[in-house]
Amino acid sequence: MSIAFPESRTVVLTGAASPRGIGRASAHYLAEQGWNIGIIDLDADAAAAVAAEIAEQHGVLAAGAGANVADEAQVRAAFDSLEAALPQLVALVNLAGVSSPVPYLEVTNEEWNRVMNINMNGVHYATRRAVESMVGNGVGRVVNLSSVSAQRGGGTFSKTVYSAAKAGVIGFTRSVARELGHQGVTVNAISPGPIDTDIMGGTLTEERKTAMAADGVLPRIGTPRDIAAAIAYLISEDSGFVTGQTLNVDGGLYMH
Repeated sequence: MSIAFPESRTVVLTGAASPRGIGRASAHYLAEQGWNIGIIDLDADAAAAVAAEIAEQHGVLAAGAGANVADEAQVRAAFDSLEAALPQLVALVNLAGVSSPVPYLEVTNEEWNRVMNINMNGVHYATRRAVESMVGNGVGRVVNLSSVSAQRGGGTFSKTVYSAAKAGVIGFTRSVARELGHQGVTVNAISPGPIDTDIMGGTLTEERKTAMAADGVLPRIGTPRDIAAAIAYLISEDSGFVTGQTLNVDGGLYMH
């Protein structure tokens, strides 16, 4: 039996304050669907500003908090403040991440640890704190952002360290899904292909978009809204029988 969501429900998104990022577009998309929004971002002021913008535009409750997701104490404090300000936490979307176009033979220990700490440890810290609340309430949804780079072995803007971290996110997703399924929590991953955001190394020219799309089956690259729609499904009440999965939103770049 699917566990019903509370009437008023909150989703927390990490890394959702960038002007052209997937997170900000997703926060607006989910607010349109009636979700109350919590935003955790490295930039506390930007998180608060985006939350205010969402509350004003969509008439939902929204709050922002600053945290470096690679720092567990900061992550836990951010969740504490958001949970105090918002209705029941039902969903978490782990979007905070960094790219890494460094060739493997040039990867330093500092670069390896920087990317792993944010892209892998950050997902763990946020998930660990969020699912404590979800398990206590008997219902929850977690969505982690992986990448087609993890499945194809790079071949995108970022290279090995990024691919390794994002592959780790898939294994993490499956295992947490297995452990927490009986407690009403589903855990899934989304694996985007090339999306028109700033993480791709700056604003993409039309020529670069065309070249990137040529790898896939569809004649365009993705938009943040493409990812937002996938997130909306995976955190919905109706997705309660889907867990441990990786949904590729990549224009057919990787089929498996």
